[in-house]
Amino acid sequence: MMHRTVAEVMTRDVATASPEASLKTVAWSLAYNEVSALPVVDTHHHPIGIVSEADLPEAEGRDQLRGTAAVNHRTMDARTAGDLMSTPVLTARPAWSIVETARFLNERGVKRLPVIDDTGTLVGIVSRSDLLRPMLRRDDAIHEEIVDEVLGRTLRMTPGGVTVTVQEGVVTLSGRVEERSTIPIIELLCLSVDGVVSVDHSLEYAVDDLPPDLDPARDAGNP
Repeated sequence: MMHRTVAEVMTRDVATASPEASLKTVAWSLAYNEVSALPVVDTHHHPIGIVSEADLPEAEGRDQLRGTAAVNHRTMDARTAGDLMSTPVLTARPAWSIVETARFLNERGVKRLPVIDDTGTLVGIVSRSDLLRPMLRRDDAIHEEIVDEVLGRTLRMTPGGVTVTVQEGVVTLSGRVEERSTIPIIELLCLSVDGVVSVDHSLEYAVDDLPPDLDPARDAGNP
């Protein structure tokens, strides 16, 4: 019921390049593996940089560009992945949640992150599109997790006490619970399920166990 982790959405079979790889080899690997970037790894398979298709200089026009003020001389003179790669390389860990990873990508302005284990060894790569995958979960998968995990295993509620419907990620809860204090807990747990956009409810309760200072209606100024 917790948010998915990087380990669950990352690509494990990662195409890489060595620092000595020629730019032609890099270009071939990018095309063959249908990816837009390659982690550059050392002999211990530790990522030391990233080289992307956008970094590759155009073979044609290289001589014409050389010497102009706009030229990036590192790019023009590059012959290997090590010459061209961007460093230092930002990385993620398998246990990171997709939420914190998406925030990290956004803050750093990058599209993908190599994933390393505790020894610094490359174990995968995660991209923005990978992080979107849980948000594209089918409604029936969301429904099953809420009924089985949230209401069943976590809250140990009687089956059928709360009716759950899910449409395009919007969860609607109806029915009756024993204690009023359970309602915000159910809402919070449902919101923690990956793919849930929002939660609406018309839940009733048998016992109002909320003290006056925690009553949302009173906080809103209602009698």
